[in-house]
Amino acid sequence: MKHTNRQTTTKTLADLYRAIDRRHAVTITYIDRDGTDTIRTIEPADLRTTDDGDIVIVAMCRLRGDERNFRISRVRSYTLHRIPFTLDRPEPTTYERPEPQPTDDAQALFLYELARDKDDADYRPRVKLTQTNTSLAA
Repeated sequence: MKHTNRQTTTKTLADLYRAIDRRHAVTITYIDRDGTDTIRTIEPADLRTTDDGDIVIVAMCRLRGDERNFRISRVRSYTLHRIPFTLDRPEPTTYERPEPQPTDDAQALFLYELARDKDDADYRPRVKLTQTNTSLAA
């Protein structure tokens, strides 16, 4: 068992990346929001940083059977195993933005212009513009 307070964050991250690459499970002693220690065996999938600058382990938790996030700062100790992953990670979901519906003619024209093909001939100038051609200035 490796205690995270006795080693550098770089060493901890290197061990976790190695577990992700080899698809090996990791048992962590984790401090919950309540302040209680829990022992969890996780299957790490990714390491991310939050807006606050904290590093988060995205992993499948064998206790819950679901994907969970664990902050590195709350991990007291961990053990790397040679046990392969057993849980199936859910497919990532993608957000599809609904098409906006125009409420009046001006908004309909605006949405039409946004959707137009940029390679359309209407977008190309009919006359080559030069810096000295001031007759086209507004």
